[in-house]
Amino acid sequence: MPIYNAQILKIDASETRRYAGLRNAKNFGEKNILEACEEALLFLEVRGVWNIFDYKNHTVGSEPPFTIAGNSIIKHLDGCEKVICMAVTVGAAIEQEINKKFERGEYLASVLLDAAATSAVEQAADLMEKNFAAKFSKEGYKMRWRFSPGYGDWNLTAQEKLFKISGAEQIGIKLSSAMMLEPRKSVTAIIGLEKFSAQNNFSYKKNCATCNKLDCQLRK
Repeated sequence: MPIYNAQILKIDASETRRYAGLRNAKNFGEKNILEACEEALLFLEVRGVWNIFDYKNHTVGSEPPFTIAGNSIIKHLDGCEKVICMAVTVGAAIEQEINKKFERGEYLASVLLDAAATSAVEQAADLMEKNFAAKFSKEGYKMRWRFSPGYGDWNLTAQEKLFKISGAEQIGIKLSSAMMLEPRKSVTAIIGLEKFSAQNNFSYKKNCATCNKLDCQLRK
C-alpha cells in the first residue's frame, strides 16, 4: 500500500479560528492564532496511506468485503466503480504538546494549538485528495470528496472496518474501543471514483449539507 509523506509549510489561520470556536469572536487577537499555527508546524509528523478497491452494490471489494450502510454515504457513492480508502495523521508529538500546555494551565494556548493541529490534519487530507484527483483523472475517473464515518448518517462504527482496509495501522494510528482514532489528529475516509462521462461532467463540492448535525459550531 502506498505511503504518503508531505510537509505542510503553512497552516490555515482562518480554519484554525473556526476549529477553536472563534469564528464570530471579532475582537479576538489574530496574533495568538498565527502564533499557534507557527508553533504547530514544529510538531507535525504528516503521514498518509491508502488502498483502492472495486465498489459494487454498496460493497467495497476488500477482503473481507465491507458493506456500506447509511443513506447519505450510499447516495454519495452512487455511480462509483471504485473507492479509495485512506487514512492520514499529523502524529502524536503535537498531541503531547497540547496536553503539556493544558497541564501547565496554559488553557488558551492549548485550545489554539489543538485547533491548529485539526486544521493541519484536514489540510493533509486535502493534499492527498488533490493528488488522487490528478492521478485518477488521467485514468478517466471523476472523484467524489472524502467522506468519513460520523458524517451524515454513516455510523461511527464503520470506523473499525475502514481503519483496517485503509492500512491506518501502518502509519502508527490505533483505534480505541470507542471507535476513536489515536493520535486524535488523524482522519480515515472513503473517496468514490466514477468513470468520467458527458452526463457527469460536473464537480462534487464538499459542504455541510450532507450532515444532519445542524447545531454544530463548525458548520460552514
